[in-house]
Amino acid sequence: MNLTSPFSISIFVITGLAFLGLPIGLSMMTGSVLYLFLVGADMGTVAEQFLNGMYSNYVILSVPLFILAAEFMNIGSMTERLLAFCNVLVGRFRGGLAQVNVVQSIIFAGMSGSAVADAAGSGRMMQNMMTRDGRYPASYAAALTAVTSVIGPIIPPSIPMIVYALVSDASIGYLFLAGMVPGLLMAGLQMLQVAYDARRRNFPVEAPVALREIPRITWRAFPALMMPVLLLGCIYSGVTTPTEAAALAAAYALLVSVVIYRSISWGAFYDSLLLSAKSSTSIGMLIAGALVFNYVVTIENIPDSLRVLLTGWELTPTSFLILVNIVLLVLGCVLEGTAILLIIVPVFIPTAQALGIDMVHFGVVVVVNIMLGLVTPPYGLLLFIMTNISGVPVRDIIRDALPFIGGMFLCLILITFIPDLVLWLPRMMGYQG
Repeated sequence: MNLTSPFSISIFVITGLAFLGLPIGLSMMTGSVLYLFLVGADMGTVAEQFLNGMYSNYVILSVPLFILAAEFMNIGSMTERLLAFCNVLVGRFRGGLAQVNVVQSIIFAGMSGSAVADAAGSGRMMQNMMTRDGRYPASYAAALTAVTSVIGPIIPPSIPMIVYALVSDASIGYLFLAGMVPGLLMAGLQMLQVAYDARRRNFPVEAPVALREIPRITWRAFPALMMPVLLLGCIYSGVTTPTEAAALAAAYALLVSVVIYRSISWGAFYDSLLLSAKSSTSIGMLIAGALVFNYVVTIENIPDSLRVLLTGWELTPTSFLILVNIVLLVLGCVLEGTAILLIIVPVFIPTAQALGIDMVHFGVVVVVNIMLGLVTPPYGLLLFIMTNISGVPVRDIIRDALPFIGGMFLCLILITFIPDLVLWLPRMMGYQG
């Protein structure tokens, strides 16, 4: 690549501004504007790509709505009641509170679609519960909360899958279905690791919940438990689109918290709207920057050039998936997940299609890779979130997280080489891929 070409200069500017601390979305916009200026293109193209991309993709609207639903859950008492219900299910076993951490991530996965939302919401409560009276080491509790949070965006609904659908035109409904088995497989591997650690490290056994209390706890959690049922039921029955279901989820979370649980104040309501707006704006700016930069990539014919290059290597679908896994795992250590989805993944999609790789299968493999990046040093966003919550040095969290990360790698290997693990459930629901 010519280092003095407009595209090379654009890349250097984007990279330099990002390292200096400018948000990656604004960095991409700046680099793209500079590229258009250097090639003598119409500068108004930036606004055109931004507006066309943001306002013609109805699916983007589901992202802030899922974020809002997660915020309404966190400020209400839904989280506490669901944790009490999880304790009924697995709390009586050795290391039961650690098992509760995994189970609650499965349940919360059907509500928020965001790993960060899960870690910042229920994760804070789990950290306090596990470390109270010295039950568990603070580093172990923080590491477990970080790795269980990645289940959220794999089991539907999933914000990363929505973003992938945006760049690949894959069906969101089938992507959501395809994430079920990998998400449950990852959760199962985590529960096995917890059971092993519980015996090896002699974790405590929680007092069993009295039988007479189980119906009351279940009834108190029932409205919250119905949220994923309502959400996914509406999507797969065809009653709503995923975007409409996201709006329904936010409305339902607010209704349950205000009318049934009566646990939201006006101040908390305002704060949740503010936090949701900030998170949505951050993601929106990233998507906008990526849309403009992807236009630059298209002008430079990068996807087709890469496809021709990889075709010359005579890659098989399997070897291509191995290559993609390696690239995404390396990039996931240093880049934010949404940026990878919007910038890197579109470059691989034409080659994947040319090799006959199913786009739904490819999407789940990509999302699992990105989730691994959230708990992999040195970037590891979830590791730093749990450091802030727990006050434990990140190196101690990484030490306790490594066995769980190994299980996540095993899950990635299985879904990469056994596509039926991913596609079985969508095909049961009529998918023809």
